[in-house]
Amino acid sequence: MLKGLIPFPGTMHGHFVGSWTMTRLDRRGFVRRCAATAATVGIPLAVPGSALGLGQPAPSERITFGFIGLGWKGFEGCFGSLLQSFIAFKEVQVRAVCDVDRRFCQRARQFVDKRYGREDCAAYNDFRNMIDRSDIDAVVIATPDHWHAVQTIMACTAGKDVYCEKPLSLTIEEARSMVTAARRHARVVQTGSQSRSNPRVRAACELARDGRIGRISEVYAGCGGPSVPCPLPPAPVPDYLDWDMWLGPAPSRPYSDGIHPKAFRSFVDYSGGGVTDWGAHHFDIGQWGLGMDHTGPVEIIPPGNETERLTFKYANGVRMYHSDYEGFGGVTFLGSQGRIAVHGVDGATKMQPESLENEVRGAVARWEDIHANKGHYEDFLDCVRTRRRPAADVEIGCRTVTVCHLANIAYALKRPLKWDPVREEFRGDVEANRMRARSKREPWHV
Repeated sequence: MLKGLIPFPGTMHGHFVGSWTMTRLDRRGFVRRCAATAATVGIPLAVPGSALGLGQPAPSERITFGFIGLGWKGFEGCFGSLLQSFIAFKEVQVRAVCDVDRRFCQRARQFVDKRYGREDCAAYNDFRNMIDRSDIDAVVIATPDHWHAVQTIMACTAGKDVYCEKPLSLTIEEARSMVTAARRHARVVQTGSQSRSNPRVRAACELARDGRIGRISEVYAGCGGPSVPCPLPPAPVPDYLDWDMWLGPAPSRPYSDGIHPKAFRSFVDYSGGGVTDWGAHHFDIGQWGLGMDHTGPVEIIPPGNETERLTFKYANGVRMYHSDYEGFGGVTFLGSQGRIAVHGVDGATKMQPESLENEVRGAVARWEDIHANKGHYEDFLDCVRTRRRPAADVEIGCRTVTVCHLANIAYALKRPLKWDPVREEFRGDVEANRMRARSKREPWHV
């Protein structure tokens, strides 16, 4: 466990395991038994260096990890697999994996064991058993959106730092509760918005904030539409899946093979749809480039109400539209002296005047600080060590996903809404304020 971190009291993993924990010898016990056997039969003992940590940082200097959710982003990857990316760092030691789908859990465990040349990665069905371990410093959460808040808050309470995939939450209330938990327990919580660690995206946003295209009047942010109620018929639950645990805090409903593992984002009980998926990247960049990381719009106007597209109005008069611009697909800032277009994650840009491209390249070459020119995962590891706040700190993730949720609420109510970004509530609108939160199935809560 990383020196300097205070372990949270909990039950050691040798005695507190989920129903799918794999039976294994601990490493020291394995080596001792092999040595005894070798001495008895008179043969030398050869143990792979990787099994003993040779060529790696000392065990006391490693950051120990557990992974929750190993289906899509957690293992296979979309712009990078979380497990495979983190395990590549020498200072990372993966000790446990967790998934309610036994196939994904076993695949991840086998990958970790093969990587380290031993068989001591624990596998869990219930994430609570994993975060109770006192020998884990940080957890990576890549579960469906409706689980993010519960798991992040419980991990923070257990003394773990957290890397949580975007979108940060299912509701506005959840997002703010996640910030509160992170601050109360002094935890590092990084939102999985990789654009925040892309130096080209950063440069584009800095140029916009610094007035290099004059006064910005409009921003166009491209992403998909809202999620919908799930219309799918029931189907038999596969024997490898704990469906009730997959649902967790979401309303109870029969299993459908059209929900798990990747299609859940289409449905309102589990996600905000395309608005919170790519919106978590592109509305985030819009907020970043406008210098609005710690605030938000003051009015949201859905289509058909004085505008053809959903519109966010900011207190300074800028309007941000839920809309693509000239087929670019990313985020476009329109200023009085030019425009800056940038795509989330990959950092593709189009600029007017074109000379701004040279400024982007120059900025990328110069930067050497904690966030610039570092990958999103490396940034998280740096912050775990230094206790700095990461590039996509939980507060930034909260403000961004709130913008996404504001859009979905306006789409649902089909009328303009007034928003107070300081109090984080709708002005004089009881119905809209009720939609900031959702009830959860017992025993889950935030």
